[in-house]
Amino acid sequence: MKIVIINYGAGNIQSIMFAIERLGFKAVLTNNPDEIKSADKVIFPGVGEASSAMAKLRESGLDSLIPQLKQPVLGICLGMQLMCNKTEEGNTEGLGIFDVDVLKFSSNVKVPQMGWNQIYDLKTDLFKGISENEFMYLVHSFYAPNCAESIATTNYDVEYASALQKGNFYGTQFHPEKSGDVGEKILGNFLKM
Repeated sequence: MKIVIINYGAGNIQSIMFAIERLGFKAVLTNNPDEIKSADKVIFPGVGEASSAMAKLRESGLDSLIPQLKQPVLGICLGMQLMCNKTEEGNTEGLGIFDVDVLKFSSNVKVPQMGWNQIYDLKTDLFKGISENEFMYLVHSFYAPNCAESIATTNYDVEYASALQKGNFYGTQFHPEKSGDVGEKILGNFLKM
């Protein structure tokens, strides 16, 4: 199985590579469109700021490639947010895969949300064998509101989508690669799709 991690200079790549290796697979880190198109599974990570990350995607033409991919694609954290219509972070247009706009948490709560929080209302095979209310590791100041494409929910000031799915595209606001055994099982479920 060929697993590709999209390399566009925004992402905590090492921890994802290690998690995939622990599951018994190897991943290729690349921004080569042919490599990405020929992958069985694509992981679209992201750590950092939305507008500069989106600028890097546009420079390399990946902004038009990613929405056309036909194999299972998993966006993680900022990767998921960039797959939405737009984000309040830097007032940035996204890839428009998920039909929702990303908003900033209010000043009622400590921002960023950093640490462990629960996921519930779990849907789809991404969460096969995962119990409701498991704890996942999150670090973020912006969130996707609950919408028709939500497949997991978390509560922090408001209930929001901690995972999204549309067709072959999946996104998690949490970091499965940093969420212990449960996160690794979610990553494993994605690789089995």
